[in-house]
Amino acid sequence: MSDPQETGRHADIHRQIAAALAELVPEDPSLPPHPYLRRHLAEHAARGRVLDDTHVPPALLPWESSLTVRRLLAAGDAGPADSPWLRAWARLEPFSRYLDPLSRATSLRLAHYAGEATARESQPPAPEAFAQAPVTPVWSEGRGPDNVWLVTRSRATALTTIEGATGRRRPLVVAGDDQGQLHMLRRDGSTAHAPLRVHDGAITHLLALPGGHLVATGSTDGSVAVVDTLQGRIAFEAVPRRPRTWVSSLALYQPADHTPVLLAAFSDGHLAALHPAVFRPVDVALPQLPDDAPLLCAVTSPGGEQQLLFTRNKEVHGFDGRTTQELSRHDARVRALVALPAPGQYAVADERGQVSVHRTDRPDEPGPRVPHGRSTSVTTLTVTEVDGHHSLLSAGGDGSVRLWSLPDLAAVGRPLPAHTESVTALSQVDSNGPRLITSGADCTVRSWPLTTQTFQEAPRGHERITASAPCPAVPHIVASARAQEISVLDIRTTERRAVHTGHTATALAWPRVNGKLYLAAALEDNRIVLIDHRPPADTPPPRPAHELAGHDLPALALVPLPGTDTNTDLLASGSADGRVCLWDLRTSELLAEFPDHRFSVRCLATHRGRDGALLASGGSDGNVRLWDPRRLAQQGPTITCGQYLVNDVALAPGGDQELLVASAGQDGTLKVWNADSGEQTGQFSPGDGEMSAVTALALPSGRSLFAAAGKTGIHLWDPSVNRRLLQIVTGESVTNLETIPDRESGSTLLSATGETSTMLFRLHHDRI
Repeated sequence: MSDPQETGRHADIHRQIAAALAELVPEDPSLPPHPYLRRHLAEHAARGRVLDDTHVPPALLPWESSLTVRRLLAAGDAGPADSPWLRAWARLEPFSRYLDPLSRATSLRLAHYAGEATARESQPPAPEAFAQAPVTPVWSEGRGPDNVWLVTRSRATALTTIEGATGRRRPLVVAGDDQGQLHMLRRDGSTAHAPLRVHDGAITHLLALPGGHLVATGSTDGSVAVVDTLQGRIAFEAVPRRPRTWVSSLALYQPADHTPVLLAAFSDGHLAALHPAVFRPVDVALPQLPDDAPLLCAVTSPGGEQQLLFTRNKEVHGFDGRTTQELSRHDARVRALVALPAPGQYAVADERGQVSVHRTDRPDEPGPRVPHGRSTSVTTLTVTEVDGHHSLLSAGGDGSVRLWSLPDLAAVGRPLPAHTESVTALSQVDSNGPRLITSGADCTVRSWPLTTQTFQEAPRGHERITASAPCPAVPHIVASARAQEISVLDIRTTERRAVHTGHTATALAWPRVNGKLYLAAALEDNRIVLIDHRPPADTPPPRPAHELAGHDLPALALVPLPGTDTNTDLLASGSADGRVCLWDLRTSELLAEFPDHRFSVRCLATHRGRDGALLASGGSDGNVRLWDPRRLAQQGPTITCGQYLVNDVALAPGGDQELLVASAGQDGTLKVWNADSGEQTGQFSPGDGEMSAVTALALPSGRSLFAAAGKTGIHLWDPSVNRRLLQIVTGESVTNLETIPDRESGSTLLSATGETSTMLFRLHHDRI
């Protein structure tokens, strides 16, 4: 055993080293510190038990290159009071590997602001050097990214844990993604090997095999492989590719009077049985599976034999080695099937979000049944042990994870809002305290303490924001819609007031009618209503002042635009019915409709030039069209973008009096087009997943920039030189971006709305 005195002496030496090195860090974060400081200062502070903002100054963090601050904080004793900047950096660290120092400094400033939201009035001001960043926070109602282990450029679709033989090796968490790559992670989230390309399709299933270092993988390419996680390589091609099928399930099963076998079920009903060590086919009695992607699991009966369970659409069947019988029938297709610790028991989740427990020896006796959540499907189930008790975890399409006691399925605590999009897989790692590992469609893998306290103290999940719009005339007013309520927030006073209830809004905008500002809302019942957002105090939400009816499906985009003369106030709407409509707000008359998009119109943008206003629309048909409100006709050619869906569009002036059209695509690109000719003039591919939103920023110098949002950040891009100027880490998808000129300060406000929160930034023209 180590001598406590010797350990204390070593800690004191590291403490002195950290204090001396901290004095060498430049106060200005734009100045690069010595490479030794970037790489080792945080480690010295951690070993000296002084890992705080004094010994690791904030100015060092934009240059920090060890990328282990998260791990060091998790192992240390630093509290929130003495390390808010370090903890903000820890939330950013998974996203920071490819960021330039300016983007790191900017994102760190914003993450610190968001993380200190609860103490914003009392927190000390940011260091002066950070105050000179090109972007400063104005408002944020979210904490920013947290508990992130891994950020991938593709969606993580499967998880498993390799515990290591006899505990001599550290456990690994293995994640498979929708590009066929395998990621092998240590307990602190660092990578054990470079990502390994295993399949040509998405990895649908992972299964840890006996022996402590092998994992079986199944894919949509119709093949099964076995990976050696010690060496980070493919060890066996267990099942060669079966054309036009995909692997629907993997399971270990021990037939009567036979050694265990590895089973792989395919979407066409084929069932392969392999030896789990040499991966050659074995001859065992197997059931006849349906040809509709069955799921498998093996359940131990009270007598000790194993029974193979498989799904047939809404049913679960059991095979005892000789005969097959129906065990349970459900209201919707079974999405998840898992064996429980008690002999003869299993849990099921269906597409309607119902979770239930059943017994193989009592198929006619209904067991406990609960909904995972309100109006959400269940994506996966897993059995765990929490605080000494067997429990069940269910994950949902709403991004939440729930904990249930067994066998009664009593809810433990609240839903854990683990991801901003659907949870795709669950796993756990038990070294040095149990951790829950979750992967989501938001391209992140996250880690949580696996205790009842985590669920009891889980923050109440925000209702998803379905629409938002900052007020261009009053920048401190922001409208947003959640569930069936539309509210207006004054960010100066943090007062939020409901202005319409009873319907889900799909789009918001701020038009004027006869000089008065209204809030326009597109509702789920296909109507568009105009709301007076300034009713007398202490009154219920007002009735709509105007109502526009004409769409066959809800409008997904609204944009006000100046009329063709002084007597007309116009509103453009783009709908899921494929039409762009132009409305006269003074008379509620439909002036024109453009039904040229074949599918949903997803986005609209407008630009006011010398010749009047111009309207752009983009849609699910992958096309962008320009419209002239004066002539009530299309202007110029239809632009075929080649980006699959066009999620958003923006207009901005370019050089030589040309007008630029930017399209944000599902394929992860931002493309720029000449509005007159329809020719492509530029392309930006940030490698941040699907481009979900774009807006234009006009600088006083005449330059036009575009701000585009990906899966994890906002990218500021200059199309004239084809260069990314800045990346702002948000840690979640942004669904709406808008810029608002702030003439009083000579800057521009950038509003960014994600699934659960809204952020408002100030962009300083002279610093970009």
